[in-house]
Amino acid sequence: MPRYICSPAMISPQTIQQILARLDIVDVVGSFIKLKRRGSNYIGNCPFHNEKTPSFTVSPSKEIYKCFGCGKSGNTISFVMEHEKYSYVDALKWLANRYGIEIEETFVSDEQRQQYQTADSLYILNNFAGQFFTRQLFETEEGQDIGLSYFKERGFREEIIRKFQLGYAPEQRDALVQEAKAKQYNPELLLKSGLVAERNGQLTDNYRGRVIFPIHNSSGKILGFGARILKANDRAPKYINTPENEIYVKSKILYGSYFARTAIDKADECLLVEGYTDVVSLHQAGIENVVASGGTSLTTDQLRLIRKYTNNLTIIYDGDAAGVKAALRGLDMALEEGLNVKLVLIPDKEDPDSYVNKVGATAFREFIDTNKKDFILFQLEVALKDAGGDSVKKSEVVNKMAETISRINKLEDFTRQQDYIRQCAQILQIDEGGMHSLVNKFIRDRISTQERKLPFEDAAQREENARKAEEANYEEATFNLMFKDDLQEKEIARVLLEHGDKPWEDGRKVANYIFDEMVDESLMDNQEVIKLLNAFKELLQHDPEHANKNYFVYHQDTGLSTLAVSLLNFPYEESEHWRREFSQNTGFQKNLFEQSYEDFIRTLSPGNDEELYKFLKIGEDKTSEKVLSAVNYLKLRKIKRMLLENQVDMEKEHTPEELNVLRETHRHLKKMEMELTQALGTVVIR
Repeated sequence: MPRYICSPAMISPQTIQQILARLDIVDVVGSFIKLKRRGSNYIGNCPFHNEKTPSFTVSPSKEIYKCFGCGKSGNTISFVMEHEKYSYVDALKWLANRYGIEIEETFVSDEQRQQYQTADSLYILNNFAGQFFTRQLFETEEGQDIGLSYFKERGFREEIIRKFQLGYAPEQRDALVQEAKAKQYNPELLLKSGLVAERNGQLTDNYRGRVIFPIHNSSGKILGFGARILKANDRAPKYINTPENEIYVKSKILYGSYFARTAIDKADECLLVEGYTDVVSLHQAGIENVVASGGTSLTTDQLRLIRKYTNNLTIIYDGDAAGVKAALRGLDMALEEGLNVKLVLIPDKEDPDSYVNKVGATAFREFIDTNKKDFILFQLEVALKDAGGDSVKKSEVVNKMAETISRINKLEDFTRQQDYIRQCAQILQIDEGGMHSLVNKFIRDRISTQERKLPFEDAAQREENARKAEEANYEEATFNLMFKDDLQEKEIARVLLEHGDKPWEDGRKVANYIFDEMVDESLMDNQEVIKLLNAFKELLQHDPEHANKNYFVYHQDTGLSTLAVSLLNFPYEESEHWRREFSQNTGFQKNLFEQSYEDFIRTLSPGNDEELYKFLKIGEDKTSEKVLSAVNYLKLRKIKRMLLENQVDMEKEHTPEELNVLRETHRHLKKMEMELTQALGTVVIR
């Protein structure tokens, strides 16, 4: 049985193996998009980008998918993760539920078991409460007169109310408490969930007389609630939110992310607003790629959740001073996370909710598209306005902008950073070189601060990485050159995955032959390939039964899984044009590629079969040819390197005897090179 690292949700390896054994990629992917058979594969419109001509291909034999339009690829589990924005564990649970597999859980400690059970119980309790609040809203006179009337006054239609599972908590002191007791829910969990409070030794409902906004996680489970007061009460807060517990962590939650995840992915943009009603109103208007921060300052975890969907963030806040201040609070963190940030300020003292209801969906979209401000330049504009003619304040603005720009610290954003330096220097009317130096100073200061917090080894590694980046001059092409010679390495890994479990001579498997024949690891440059080869070799020694491509396609190490999928992609599909031309020229009406070889031979006219078979070699097993080719190419690469090293050595000063040895070595290597190239059918220039 394959060995798996137990995940945080503690799904047992046995359960994971059961799920993998039942997976059918065509069945799973086909439940989300319409697939049409083409030869041995299936095609459909890609769910990850808008397209009219299908370029999304599923290979049931390899159990992988690939979009030749946007480039996304993966396996069944990664498809569910990508499409539904699930974690690895949630994707496994979704698949287990689909195939009726009971999930077995393992636990490291009693404390861990207790935490997991508490979290599971809170989900169950919140689901019960959500249903209770919905019933109160739609099925009671109080809920309809107060709660439903409020939502309809806000312009919410019933379908959007039901979509977001909005509800109402009645005025009665213990309506929820009584129903929870009747269903025997644990009082301690009720308190932990925030649904009830203890007053004078009695449990009472916490959200009385408020409308309810359930807050969902990425898989649609209710994490907690936001409860808005409807009556004027100076002593009561406008909103009450669930207290933090095992499943509700405010800094890691974005309201509406469950309903927005697919739309954000397709639009490649996330709209960020402040309030619950902003999200609901925009969804109702058909603008679904929107989430809310819940009125709190943006956190790193929230920004990383956005980056999980897209790198493009547009913040939509009220146009008043408070809205501007709130928008600017998350800027530096957003830049550090590599997000491209734009800002839109709603005019006329409106908020997104009221403005979309005022102008309509079309006008709102047009307003967003035409009024996006670059976040950094907007910050500069606001800061200069506040500074006025004060030279001291202007100096502070220069420093603040340099610090902000320094936070654009990802290698791929180097050009963007330089562009901001140029634009800000022009607006501030200062020397561009001086601005550049100031930005670099902030970068150095921050690195120095970070390194003081790091162990010595980590600091040394960062210094080495920085040196390599500087040598590369931040040119992406330079990095590509580092991997220009790794095709043979990837080919040997691909052949190992594709054919490693097939039989070879002397009772060995192909994988055994490859590892016996392979030259030393020092020949390899690609660390990902080296990692995969070592993992395969170890698996072959300890668990040969599972040493095959599926083990790596579904490996929990996402690096290994991604590499396996990329190596097994199927770029050489038969073209419609070739099939059509071949079929017409030979007079066949039946699709050649939908027949077995035996059926195909029977359709041939007398005298054509042998010649056509030699031409097409349909059905021929080319495993041996592919394996020998991959191994020989790698050997040839080793010889070429040895020739180069020997040539360099020959150019140095040597005794006549030493020079004769080097020349003889050169002749021997050239002979080996010639033999290999003849076997491979390539040409060597003498």
